[in-house]
Amino acid sequence: MIFYISDIFFNIGRYYMLIIRTFSKPEKNYIFRKRVFEEIDTLGIGSLPLVLIISMFMGAVITIQAAFGFDSPWIPLYAVGMTTRDSVILEFSPTLVSLILAGKVGSSIASEIGTMRVSEQIDALEIMGVNSPTHLILPKITAAVLINPFLIVISMFAGIIGGWGFGVLTHVVTPYEYLYGIQYDFRTFNVIYALIKTVVFAFIISSVPAYHGYFTKGGSLEVGRSSTKSVVYSSILILVFNFILTQLLLA
Repeated sequence: MIFYISDIFFNIGRYYMLIIRTFSKPEKNYIFRKRVFEEIDTLGIGSLPLVLIISMFMGAVITIQAAFGFDSPWIPLYAVGMTTRDSVILEFSPTLVSLILAGKVGSSIASEIGTMRVSEQIDALEIMGVNSPTHLILPKITAAVLINPFLIVISMFAGIIGGWGFGVLTHVVTPYEYLYGIQYDFRTFNVIYALIKTVVFAFIISSVPAYHGYFTKGGSLEVGRSSTKSVVYSSILILVFNFILTQLLLA
């Protein structure tokens, strides 16, 4: 038990030291900008189809479940649209989509950096005098923090539109009642709250897998293990910080 706790603190300290090295000034700004745009394309744009599909069906399921759950005549039908809107904006888009991105993007980051570590490419960068964390990790963190809020906003729209489309097709709600519901008592702060969470989750999704990949030792088998651990720890941290941010911003 004591060894396990000491191992946790060791990894937290090593992660902190890696982040300090990562946020050093890039040696060449034009190379850094080029890498950021490359990572935006790889980590963000490449995930857009998956985000759209998941969000549309997520909105559809919430709408249908809400319609069948509100069977009391005292509950107005427009509550279906309101429930879908709040569920998608407050929780499903920022948290569920971030968990999915932790699996897709996080495993990719850990595998890429882990492969560079075991093939001694990172050692070569260090020998050439390049700050490897800034060169390899900072563009990924910057790209994720910049592009993930856009992905989540798109996810919100896709979820609400998916709920409207499937709700009308299955005749569980009328178009007028659904549209009235998504406009009823709308609070702008809910979107701000969701985007704050998204930025924090984006940092976790990019930095934690990079940490596991950077300190990989061994061969290809250890790269796979680092990739798996990065997804597990990223998902746990997303859930923990989801609770903390909810308490701080909504309580």
